[in-house]
Amino acid sequence: MKNTNNAKYHRRGKSEKSNNNLKENMASTPITVDTTDIVYGKNSVMEALTGEREINKILISKTNHSDNKMEDIKELAKAKGIIFQFVGKEKFAPYQGLNHQGVIAQIAPIKYVELEDFLEKHKDSNSSSLVVLDGVEDVHNIGAIIRTCVCAGVDGILIPSRRNCQITSVVEKTSAGAVNHIDIIKVNSLPVAIQTLKDNNWWVIVTDAKSNQNYYDIDYNNMNFAIVMGGEHSGVSQTLMKMSDFQVKIPMLKNFNSLNVSNAMSIIVYESVRQRLTKGGEQ
Repeated sequence: MKNTNNAKYHRRGKSEKSNNNLKENMASTPITVDTTDIVYGKNSVMEALTGEREINKILISKTNHSDNKMEDIKELAKAKGIIFQFVGKEKFAPYQGLNHQGVIAQIAPIKYVELEDFLEKHKDSNSSSLVVLDGVEDVHNIGAIIRTCVCAGVDGILIPSRRNCQITSVVEKTSAGAVNHIDIIKVNSLPVAIQTLKDNNWWVIVTDAKSNQNYYDIDYNNMNFAIVMGGEHSGVSQTLMKMSDFQVKIPMLKNFNSLNVSNAMSIIVYESVRQRLTKGGEQ
């Protein structure tokens, strides 16, 4: 009689051995990641901080033991106004094949423009334009917004350093390279930036679905204006809403208020273009 129990045992044993080998191979195979947007390791991050590299953010592992080099990184990041965050090990999981030493700097593919320099460039203008993004997190939305702004002749895009998608190589690709044809400004505080704009003769327009004024009711000619677009989920913050000079909406013909932020921005920006061309502005 055939010993089926023994056969089952051998088959199960072979299967378990194969599974163990598979797990060992997976564990020994390093995860490959695109390192285009990062600099990793204490010495490399320090060199990036002291050099000309534009850094979006620095990630520091919560389990990392601090030493003089790490303290220098934090102090220099503070001095340069660069955000650094202490994160759990799950944030470093994609980089486990790298000798990152518990610190990774996320690098931007462009050079950000200082708000003061942007204002100086446009100080004698009365027809400059700016798009301000308040919590836009999707890279494809950011890329589409930048692309439209360049095509529509917008002079700059302003983003916050926190709670907003930063400019990465993915954004650069999604924008079809448009990030290289417009001033992109990054600030630590949107309210401070908005107040600075207002102090320098800029008018602030925010989008609000509850507004009584439609976007085409505004005369965009003969003024420097900043259009504030809210994030995909929460919209424009109440703080910026209170600081605005105008609040506008895009009328909806059905009870379905769900325009994509990049589409909504395009509609408003191209109304300003239409007005400029209609009134004999530059083409």
